[in-house]
Amino acid sequence: MSEKLLSCLQASGLAAALPENEANKVAAELDEITGQQVYSRSITAADKAVFFLARDGEIKSLGLISADAGLHRKFVGSIAEVVLDKQTLLLTLAETSSANAAALRSILPFLNPTTLGLKKSAGCGDRLGLATPGHIRAIRHSTMAPILAQQSIRENARTGRTPQQVMDEALWGIFQEGWREGFGADADHLKNTADIDSCAAAGFTFYTIDPGEHVDNEANTAPVDVLKTKIAALDWAALETSWEATQAALGGKIDLGSFSVTISKEDLLRSAAKYGRVVAHTVKMYRHLETVMNSKPFELEMSVDETETVTTLAEHIYIAHELKRLGVRWVSLAPRYVGDFEKGVDYIGDLAEFETSFTQHLAVSKTFGPYKLSLHSGSDKFSVYPIASRVAGELVHLKTAGTSYLEALRAIGKVNPSLFRDIVAFAKERYPIDRASYHVSAQVEKMQNVDELPNDKLTTLLDDFHAREILHVTFGSVLHHAEFREPFFATLRQHEGVYYDMLETHFGKHFAPFDEAAAAKA
Repeated sequence: MSEKLLSCLQASGLAAALPENEANKVAAELDEITGQQVYSRSITAADKAVFFLARDGEIKSLGLISADAGLHRKFVGSIAEVVLDKQTLLLTLAETSSANAAALRSILPFLNPTTLGLKKSAGCGDRLGLATPGHIRAIRHSTMAPILAQQSIRENARTGRTPQQVMDEALWGIFQEGWREGFGADADHLKNTADIDSCAAAGFTFYTIDPGEHVDNEANTAPVDVLKTKIAALDWAALETSWEATQAALGGKIDLGSFSVTISKEDLLRSAAKYGRVVAHTVKMYRHLETVMNSKPFELEMSVDETETVTTLAEHIYIAHELKRLGVRWVSLAPRYVGDFEKGVDYIGDLAEFETSFTQHLAVSKTFGPYKLSLHSGSDKFSVYPIASRVAGELVHLKTAGTSYLEALRAIGKVNPSLFRDIVAFAKERYPIDRASYHVSAQVEKMQNVDELPNDKLTTLLDDFHAREILHVTFGSVLHHAEFREPFFATLRQHEGVYYDMLETHFGKHFAPFDEAAAAKA
């Protein structure tokens, strides 16, 4: 046994992570002891024990070496004696189960999610439960604070996962990579209190409330007499105010720091009619969340991005003023911005108009917060990132999800061309149905023909606008299809390094503009 492994087994408390060269040497020793391939970054010494993650084929196992029999009994696995340097120790190899994840989380504090506060941050959604190591490898080169467990209830339903599975699979990726710099866990797009309960039970720390179904989109263009009827019908008891009081509070000049605005009576009517029910629902969700979390720290994001109409400056002011008046505390908010944030493709719209609008929205966030402006459907919006970073600085949150699935398809296209071709053909058939709940504009007839591409050019299909959206929104159908699910996951597990490399490169492109803008200001 090497001196380094011996010192790891003698460490008190949580020892510092091993330098790369030393970790590789210890991993080689653990390879011989276990007969498996040990991930060197996972090696963690704590309280005279060594924890690690090992791989045998496609199966990963938690490893533990220690003389403490009581410690081993915390995990469900196979226990054997090993003699190292004339010492008889115990070796446990345990499956990566939820119970073992909970036990490991209780021992290694860096595996517990935390709140991120007002640091610029990035949500790295992972619909497969395999992407976290690649996300971390990109984050290591960035100044963004990561959310590494993130999935919406809608996506859980389509992938057959639970909030606990999302949390646990992120944990194993974090452990594999030895990430100790902190991370958030986003229970995304929650619509009711039952969603909150299941995500709180799984340990999430960041809650994105989606009150989109309470938005009255008709108020965007309705005549004034109709707006007055809508105002009269609002649940003013739930809002704990009256229309008269609302007018008194927001009817005058609003100072936003670098400029001020005066909200007209009609604009205020429109704002309250459109978003009054949104405010009431968000307050209800927030207060339930406070009760469920029972003094445990959490962060709230409110999102109205998936709606038909743009959130105006007056409407943003109304939302922020009312939430603050009602005692809601939130860390970020996602308005419906000008232009189009379609899934998996770059921003569609006038960038100068976006910058002007985004700057105004930021003034609202600074006045009523501060809180971050959140970029939902933020994947692949490369033309927007420099603007958002330059304007908002730290007060920005980037949310991604489906782009990691697209990179999985890119990896499959490289190493399993026949499977990729079959998935593409199936996705084209499913797209007319699956697009219904997404804001996309791709057309099947305009998609590049995969049959015209040789195997070594297949991955270029992932650079085609129409193909990206078609493949993006059909993920649930693909993952539920018996013909695809098993080979899909088996291919990625067998070639995980290819997938990680693609994720690191792709997410590096996402994060770099935020780091470059920060460096330019320094």
